[in-house]
Amino acid sequence: MKFVKPFILGSIALSVIVLLFYFGINTHDIPIQDNSDSINSDLIKWRDGILFDVFVDPKDIVEVNGNQIPMKGTFQLKPNFSEIYSEIGVYDEKNKPLVIIPVYTASAYSENGFYDFYNGICDTCLTTKIVSTDELREQSSANAVKILELLGYDSITDIELDKNPTILKKYDKIILLHNEYVTKNMFEAITSHPNVIYLYPNALYGEISTNFVDNTISLIRGHNYPDEDINNGFDWEFENTRPYEYDKECNNWEFYNITNGKMLNCYPEQIIWKDEKFLKALKEL
Repeated sequence: MKFVKPFILGSIALSVIVLLFYFGINTHDIPIQDNSDSINSDLIKWRDGILFDVFVDPKDIVEVNGNQIPMKGTFQLKPNFSEIYSEIGVYDEKNKPLVIIPVYTASAYSENGFYDFYNGICDTCLTTKIVSTDELREQSSANAVKILELLGYDSITDIELDKNPTILKKYDKIILLHNEYVTKNMFEAITSHPNVIYLYPNALYGEISTNFVDNTISLIRGHNYPDEDINNGFDWEFENTRPYEYDKECNNWEFYNITNGKMLNCYPEQIIWKDEKFLKALKEL
């Protein structure tokens, strides 16, 4: 009898270890977030946080057609949505899709950037400083970058891709965001990859050069420069800016085929943090 109690306790302990191991390998890849101290106190919680908890800076809220829209948000996973995140995330995929973060495009849209030149504010702003990822905005897919990171996607900046374009060969699927301004090296690497998801219209629109000594980019061709009749700087046959870039509601979103992947027919910055079906479709492409 004196051996029965140790035997029972040992069996229980072994069972607990097995259960912990089993459930651990099925949930460990979904990140657990501590919400207590990670949100800036200047942010307010947004009312439409269906899939994610959403916090916004009041300065980033604009009115569109009578509705208030947050142009940029800070997002967190909801604690009780693990099953949903497993459906729309890529946590357990061995070869995860690679997202290209559009820092060059953020730089083009920044103060003293290309758009100050286009608008006649600055004659010398066709060369502008490269900004950090902290400067991502609606024009540079800020929401998409954060949401796809939360869902387990791999990512690199366009700067990293520019310096090492062969890195795309390591990935089965590439997700391009609003990478409007790219170098020729980037353009060739992206368009030669067999499976690219062009998640935003107006990608690969302007050709730029880079100067990493001065930390700048310069516009070479595109966006009516150097001639008014030049639109896409690469004369790309799959140019899809008009009308798709201007559909930001994405009520009738769909992906369509091109020779090296798929394109989306709207600008998804405001649905990527709300639409579960959209995120599941993206995962399954």
